[in-house]
Amino acid sequence: MTETEYLHYIRKIRDLREDHDYTQDYVAKYLGTSQTMYARYERGANELPIRHLYYLCKLYNVSADYILGLSPRKEK
Repeated sequence: MTETEYLHYIRKIRDLREDHDYTQDYVAKYLGTSQTMYARYERGANELPIRHLYYLCKLYNVSADYILGLSPRKEK
């Protein structure tokens, strides 16, 4: 993964959260983690675990390919 692709992924999870008017705390609780850790995912300080990617796809009803920047389509 290139640096640009990585930045796309962290931008995408933040944009999806903001588009749904969710707080970091809400998403963190949904994922079963702390708000601090979720904020680290959005900053790119920590990598998002695959289980959290799975649950974010369910929360936002999008494909993992969309979040990872592999597809421009949001649909699953």
